Amino acid sequence: MKIFKDKQTLQKEISKTKGISFVPTMGGLHKGHISLIKQSKKFKLKTMVTIFVNPKQFNKKSDFRSYPRNIKKDIKQLKKLKINYLYIPTIKDIYSFKTNKKVFLDKLSKKLCGKFRKGHFEGVLNVVNRFIEIIKPKYIFLGKKDYQQLYLIKKHIEKRKIKSKIVECKTIREVNGVACSSRNSNLNKNQMKIASNIYYYLCTLKKKIKKDYTLFNINKIKKDLLVLGASKIDYLENYNIKNFKKIKKANKKFNMFFAYYIKNIRLIDNI
Repeated sequence: MKIFKDKQTLQKEISKTKGISFVPTMGGLHKGHISLIKQSKKFKLKTMVTIFVNPKQFNKKSDFRSYPRNIKKDIKQLKKLKINYLYIPTIKDIYSFKTNKKVFLDKLSKKLCGKFRKGHFEGVLNVVNRFIEIIKPKYIFLGKKDYQQLYLIKKHIEKRKIKSKIVECKTIREVNGVACSSRNSNLNKNQMKIASNIYYYLCTLKKKIKKDYTLFNINKIKKDLLVLGASKIDYLENYNIKNFKKIKKANKKFNMFFAYYIKNIRLIDNI
């Protein structure tokens, strides 16, 4: 595994490779990241992982500061996985150049997480666009847990006619059902139990509203989630995942999207 900390050295190294399988991360690696890396290795190209906690996608400085970081542990894990390249850029390395492509921001960026985290998706797409220009990957591996993010990145790639292809990978969950996330490391045992109870409550609810959508009483559901231990609910909405239109009646092809807090830790998921 070769480690790079500046784009010039990295680009010189990869200029003759036939294609890169790219797994972008913010570090704090977990089973979800490992699954993405294993998936990328199946494509028989050189695998590159990036670790970069992107300040532009955090709408609170406190959230940026408290984001889980463990670079030594991450490097050790990546060596075991035998990836080819690890790129750990500085903020200056990423943001000191003008991009060739302007970011395309679909209107969906104002909904769900975009409604509650001002500037979040502008920050995500900005950094992804920059990584694409630096690395020029053939494939980018993204998990479905951040489905809104995945959708917006796909739209940007389509609209800007970028050659990289997105490979959608299933959400990896803990044994208790909670979607793997770097933020889970900030949860204690009791909080993890709360997150698990909320996940199973919403799974049961989804089965019911598939048959009878009148059971989707948002006020009652929010009260139930608070009783289960959520501190605050940002949103709970149902969307057709093909066209991202909100559904208003019983429908088999939808995902339930939700974001809530346990104390000051924000968790998102879709089922």
